Amino acid sequence: MEEIKHKDFRDLTVWQESRKFSNAIFQLIKTFPAEEKFRLADQIIRSSRSVNANIAEGHGRFTYKDQLHFCIQARGSLSETLNHLTQAVDCIYLSQETFNEYYLQYKKVEQLLNGYITFLRSKT
Repeated sequence: MEEIKHKDFRDLTVWQESRKFSNAIFQLIKTFPAEEKFRLADQIIRSSRSVNANIAEGHGRFTYKDQLHFCIQARGSLSETLNHLTQAVDCIYLSQETFNEYYLQYKKVEQLLNGYITFLRSKT
């Protein structure tokens, strides 16, 4: 099995951008109503944080196959975050204009993650 030349996961652009996205989400949910603290707000924080957590965990496994698995999990969490943002618009906690700004950040992370997944697949 081929081992990955180990660099710190924090050097990965995809991890850096997913971290920025997660931090932006954290600031956003502060604007949600207090009654959503343990409902939608908690879910969106958890799913957004799961993206970079999965990238980091997979990176620590040292094999391309494991990294690929965790990056696919990260992509699922990213999609879940988009779903929660969409629900926030439906609940009128978020304007369409603000959603569009976050959607651009989402797309950036998605493109980087898909590129990284493609790279990892080429290695397995």
